[in-house]
Parts: sequence; C-alpha cells; structure tokens
Amino acid sequence: MNCPFCDLKEERIIEETKNTFTILSNPAIVKGHLLVIPKRHAEKLSELNGDEKIELFNQVIKMQEILLRKFSGCDIRQNYRPFQAQDSLKVNHLHIHLQPREFEDELYKSCQIYEKTIFKELDKEEINKAKEFILK
Repeated sequence: MNCPFCDLKEERIIEETKNTFTILSNPAIVKGHLLVIPKRHAEKLSELNGDEKIELFNQVIKMQEILLRKFSGCDIRQNYRPFQAQDSLKVNHLHIHLQPREFEDELYKSCQIYEKTIFKELDKEEINKAKEFILK
C-alpha cells in the first residue's frame, strides 16, 4: 500500500514547516483532531534525526497551544503498531495525534469511561517484575 502521508493532499494541510506537516485527521475521532507528521518517511521516533525530532515536537507543542485556545484539554499520542496492516485508520508513517478534549466529551462517554476498570494498581512485586522485564 502506498503511504498516504508521503503524498498529502493540500486541502488537509493546516501548517507546513521545513520538516513537518500538520493536517486535519481524516477520519477524525473528535472535532479538531490534528496529526503532526514528519515529511521524511519514518515509522518510529528513533528513525528521526535530531533536527526532525526537535521540529516535530516544537510543532506538536505549538498546535497544542492553539487547540487549548478553543478546548479545555488536548490528548497527545503516538502509536507504533507494526503488527497491524496499514489501512484507512492505521498508517505506517510516524505521526502524532492531537485530540482536543472537553470534560465527559463524546470520546470519553463512548470508550474512555471504561479505562477506570481496565487500569489496575501495581503492588511492589508487580512493579519489580515489570522493571526487570522491561530493562533486561
């Protein structure tokens, strides 16, 4: 499958810098959902050079501040899921999601309300096992 972020359509671009595009997510999960994307095709943050990383995160910060003028909050997230096939919802080109949020908004009511039952407190033994698993 061709990379849709390497061949962007002009109408989706909100802002362009030397190394990034900021676009409207389409499809979008919430109103104002943006994606900040490095121009050079990369799949993981570690594949970016220093200038690209700095510019990507500066653009994310700038867009978050813009969204916070209109919304109460903003979720920022980046996914790396090479085990999923690329399709209209999953693109194998690094991108960072900015999702404007409000208290108990539609996204919260439809799925995030269930986070309270999914997350669990770790005891000391679980913390130590997790550290050992991750770091070794």
